[in-house]
Amino acid sequence: MRIIVCIKQVPHPDEAKVDPETGLVIRDGVPMVLNPNDYFAIEESLRLKETGGGEGVAMTMGPPAAEAVLREAISLGVDDGVLLCHRSFAGADTLATAYALARGIECLGGYDLVLTGSRSTDGETGQVGPQIAEFLGIPHAAELIRPVEVEGDHLLAWHQTDYGQELLQMPLPALLTVAKGMNEPRLPSLRGKMRAKKQAITVWGPEEIKADPDRIGLAGSPTRMLETTLPARKTRSKMLEGSLAEQVAALLHELADMLPGKAGGRP
Repeated sequence: MRIIVCIKQVPHPDEAKVDPETGLVIRDGVPMVLNPNDYFAIEESLRLKETGGGEGVAMTMGPPAAEAVLREAISLGVDDGVLLCHRSFAGADTLATAYALARGIECLGGYDLVLTGSRSTDGETGQVGPQIAEFLGIPHAAELIRPVEVEGDHLLAWHQTDYGQELLQMPLPALLTVAKGMNEPRLPSLRGKMRAKKQAITVWGPEEIKADPDRIGLAGSPTRMLETTLPARKTRSKMLEGSLAEQVAALLHELADMLPGKAGGRP
């Protein structure tokens, strides 16, 4: 079984910033990480590979730095990584992104299943996965909530809908977006980290994937972002260091400062 996992590099959720003039998420100078929801898609791909055999390939579109998330996926157990990287891909909305990823998947050759995270933390649209499936002409389901059961040339998938849970039987190949919390993602092993450092990453531009120039990047993006706002931060955390006794003392000091009448405390 050949499984393609589409992943994304996103700004660290705690460091995300928005340009007040353009309304777009600022990426330059902001720490970038693997989209948190994609860990669940990676874990499901690894489970399927371990139980039924086969190969897993991670694919992403982004700048050269996005290679880091492919290496992280490889450290977890994915076999190979493909980076779609070219300046003409820049400025893509969900439609242009899905088109490029679909072209990349088709250029990989045969595949049985495509998995994605349910949504990305920098967009929260949940559109890219289903759009990829439409470009590929394969069945799809969003918000997978239980492990997939593969039976011959079809699969059984439980997914969440607005009205409850639904069990679908789908022919292969198919695409599924994996819901947050569907499984418990593993940590990378030392061997996995070592392999990820040495693994060659395939890099393709628009010519390699035979993409229509008018359907990629800003040119292929009909969506225009009018405004983006960050959610208000209601709570903040603080890490305590030192021995247990030192941490307890520091915690008591912090709590004392929160008492009414104290500086920084409640009125």
